[in-house]
Amino acid sequence: MILGLLFPNANEQAKLSTLMLLTRVIFGLLLAHYGFELINFNGMAATFPDPFGIGSEASLAMAIFGELVCSLGFIVGFLTRLVLIPMSITMIVAILAAHGGDVFGEGEHAFLYLVVFILSWIAGAGRYSVDRFIGNKVKNIG
Repeated sequence: MILGLLFPNANEQAKLSTLMLLTRVIFGLLLAHYGFELINFNGMAATFPDPFGIGSEASLAMAIFGELVCSLGFIVGFLTRLVLIPMSITMIVAILAAHGGDVFGEGEHAFLYLVVFILSWIAGAGRYSVDRFIGNKVKNIG
């Protein structure tokens, strides 16, 4: 039993995919919660930060897309590496613009999300994802 914990074996692939699924669901739901809070578009648009100089409404729309829409894709593992790009950009903006680059204080949560998203981008969606299902279908066609 202890040796199984210390030294990986063939079952590690399934364990890794399960870990990736749990990571996607937990962090995707957490970020989607923040994105869902932004849905009050008319109430927030006038006061939402405009870090790109494109207007508060457009910045808010991009934040909703990055935090809510992309999170839903992340949760189910659909276009995982693509949806992680806007999610990561949203966290970088939150760290720099909203929290002044303070990753050990106010911006700590955004920084932690960013780290998880970068690691998830490197790892990919895993076995239990829509990406894997589509990938298998594409391989069978060609």
